[in-house]
Amino acid sequence: METSKQSSIAPAPPIHQLNIKSAFESLSSREKLYAHYMSRAAWHGTRIILRQVSPESIGIFDFIMELHASCSGNWSVMLEENGITPEEGKAFLEYAATFLSNIGNYYGTGDQKFVPGLSLQSMEKLAGSNATLQEMFNYIAQPMLSTPPYSLGYPGSQAQSAYYPGECTIAQDEIASVSRALEDHSIFPENTRLRKVNSRETPIFEVLLASVQEDANVKEFSLPDSRGTVKLVRGDHSEELAKICASLSEASRWAANEAQRLFISQYIESFRTGSLDAYRDAQRTWIRDKSPRVENIFGFVEPYRDPYGIRAEFEGLVAISDAAETKVLMRLVEQSTKFIRRLPWAAEGNDGKGPFEKALFEPPDFTSIHTLAYCSSIIFAGINLPNYNDIRQECGFKNVIIAGRMSAESNKADICPFLDASEAETFQKHKYPSYYWWVVLHELLGHGTGKMMIQEADDQFNFDISNPPINPLTGKPINSWYKPGQTWTGQFGDLATTVDECRAELVGAYLMDDAGLLALFGFTDESEITADDLTYNTYLQLGVGGLRGLQNFNIDDGKWGQAHSRAHFAMLKCLLTDGGGFMTIECDPQQENLIVRVDRSKIVSHGKPALGRMLLRLHMYRCTADVKSCRTYYEELSRVDGNYLEWRRIVLAKKQPKWVFVQANTFLRSDEVTLKEYAPTEEGVIQSWAERKV
Repeated sequence: METSKQSSIAPAPPIHQLNIKSAFESLSSREKLYAHYMSRAAWHGTRIILRQVSPESIGIFDFIMELHASCSGNWSVMLEENGITPEEGKAFLEYAATFLSNIGNYYGTGDQKFVPGLSLQSMEKLAGSNATLQEMFNYIAQPMLSTPPYSLGYPGSQAQSAYYPGECTIAQDEIASVSRALEDHSIFPENTRLRKVNSRETPIFEVLLASVQEDANVKEFSLPDSRGTVKLVRGDHSEELAKICASLSEASRWAANEAQRLFISQYIESFRTGSLDAYRDAQRTWIRDKSPRVENIFGFVEPYRDPYGIRAEFEGLVAISDAAETKVLMRLVEQSTKFIRRLPWAAEGNDGKGPFEKALFEPPDFTSIHTLAYCSSIIFAGINLPNYNDIRQECGFKNVIIAGRMSAESNKADICPFLDASEAETFQKHKYPSYYWWVVLHELLGHGTGKMMIQEADDQFNFDISNPPINPLTGKPINSWYKPGQTWTGQFGDLATTVDECRAELVGAYLMDDAGLLALFGFTDESEITADDLTYNTYLQLGVGGLRGLQNFNIDDGKWGQAHSRAHFAMLKCLLTDGGGFMTIECDPQQENLIVRVDRSKIVSHGKPALGRMLLRLHMYRCTADVKSCRTYYEELSRVDGNYLEWRRIVLAKKQPKWVFVQANTFLRSDEVTLKEYAPTEEGVIQSWAERKV
């Protein structure tokens, strides 16, 4: 067994403050009230996320909050009074801040479990402050301090998933069987969890549906071949969703327009009843709310942490738009079609975009935002929604760039250990603008392009079935597509999110040598950081990101812990195996060194074509629902064996701590909304959460 408790201890994290004061003060009184109540709704999702992460997460959260209350935030005095050494006291505060920032005891990025870096005896001293703390600690001690499980994943000896709770371990084929049955009954899975309950006859599978309302009469149906009974049980997360609905109802009073009032009412209908049809309607309405001063994202959004890839974590985001930064982004949006024609699947017809692209690229809302409340296990740098491809093709989508999160990448102290010392400083200087525009392209043209080939009914297709388009991979007409009721996530399952993210990353990287595009961003041969510098930095990031991704591969069960990490490694492996030697990794096992080398002169001639070939494959597999070919190709490209295992060992030896973020709170005093920001310290993180009162 490779993993140990020592490797699971949360290291000292760098703490980044998501500043919002100047943006908040620019709002009108009405906008502040709207933002306040929307933020309260977002933070009320905290316990939903905790419940989705692990059985012990809510108990650990309450324990940290009770400790804070017991000493009124005066940690140094409380730690000293309980005989905790300064080193152990710091270790606990680092654990608590890391837990709160990730909203659970598994890293949002990577899904590995982390534990406190202090002894059981010292934890017991902390818990001995009062009887309430002692009772709380007795309940959480074992799962809080122990490994395994080491990561999130299919329930077993090494991993656990709170999407599949209960005493009875559910098998992967049972999850697949129930998921197919839900699809056959037109039941969306995103806001569900699945619990197996044994009976004397066949097993019962309870589909726990998130809703305020609970059922007196449970709907049920049988699985094929007498494999069990499925019961739909409403009322999961009922208490939290009721609070969310109450805050949303208050926010509606201060909405800026009818579209906002409508999608709020649709959110409420969905959260009350569990209807994802109502939620999908909310997404359609939300897309129509163009360039709002106060932006939001709510719901069961991203399925990254479900090992089966279809159940989604709750997320609540409230943010304030930045008009100046947004104006720059819109220059790219206005010229999007020109750059879509430069992607590998572009062909004659359809305005030069080819048959595997939408006829009309509707310019999306693309906004730079500063977060007021971001209740999520991961603070993403950019977001493209909705995730429902039929709605995207029908109504369009929105993009946002999280400006505060992006600025963390400009931290000059974060020197990369996987580059030659002569390149490290320049790499860090160029990294932020390269990363920023790569993310912009990822969101706009990565997630925003592509046309799914769909059979909508018995004799209805969104392409000419009598003369199907030619697959550029085979040179023959396509022979697969999405059948009625089939979806991208439903068909591709555990591959869907990682392939989707990989494809979007590839689109961004593929275009990062385009002189015309980079000139739009202000990078030319004459700029301080030249266009060529930005391109070179992007390919260095491809190498470094692929190596770093290895830390999220679990060799005990052969599973990847994070969709993006798997994608980054697959791209690295593609460049190493199909790039004609333009990129190499120098490995010194004795010195535990890995160095990324990129031949700058071969990026356009060797590197870009390799990315293009990989991108075209993933695009075509996705467009034509070719699951089998995709799985064969992608699983081989993301396989970790041979020298890659040695590289992983070195990467883990150089593992850098993950970011912790501290966010502001709003408070309502009479009719005035005030803002409070917190120090970027472990104590500041804990205080911010204590004052949220969730």
